[in-house]
Amino acid sequence: MNEKRNANENINYELDLKDKKVTVLLCTLNEEKNLPYILPSIPKFVNEILIVDGHSKDNTVKVAKQLLPKARIIFQPGKGKGDALRHGIKEASGDIIVMLDADGSMSPEEIPRFIKPLLDGYDFVKGSRFLPGGGTADMPAHRIFGNWVFTTLTNIFHRCRYTDLCYGYNAFWKKSFEKISFQGNGFEVETEINIKIKKAGLKVIEVPSYEAPRLNGKGNLHSLKDGWRILKTIFRELISI
Repeated sequence: MNEKRNANENINYELDLKDKKVTVLLCTLNEEKNLPYILPSIPKFVNEILIVDGHSKDNTVKVAKQLLPKARIIFQPGKGKGDALRHGIKEASGDIIVMLDADGSMSPEEIPRFIKPLLDGYDFVKGSRFLPGGGTADMPAHRIFGNWVFTTLTNIFHRCRYTDLCYGYNAFWKKSFEKISFQGNGFEVETEINIKIKKAGLKVIEVPSYEAPRLNGKGNLHSLKDGWRILKTIFRELISI
């Protein structure tokens, strides 16, 4: 597992950002033990690290301030990942926004891989664990199968060509994303976003990404409940304008 992840972390793209600013957006909820592995690894060229906290009960905010005093910390007004993402995207000051989970499963060293296609003319770059060079150590067989089913349904009904639907490592131009309005608050939000960027006609590309296991703590994903919400999202978007 570590060999695969290390191979993906060794990314040396030359990024000509010029006057473009980059925001890394992290949504946190009780991640005090994971932030020491994440925040120091964020590339130096990032202009803003924006943490949207879900009113953590542990020392997440305190640890973030200690590790990275320049980080901007705000609190989400509602509940759920979707609510935190909406608030963070609205408040971000960067021209480019990178969505990064705070549980240690996504490597900050992959960030240049996500930004380069944006500079080459794409509007939205989405990570895929199922492209060559990607992978996952955090999905049991039933979740891999479920993700394949949801991805296939989305490709058929929404005329997409995705290899991975339920993954939240993304980067995009903030100005392009202003065309997108998403309502989901749970783990179905990635599905809703991926469908709506296709509907909006954004120029989208997938890049390989490696997902490691959560470093500490317990995830909030519930396969049956969240799977049902994802399925409803796929079909609801068929009839939405």
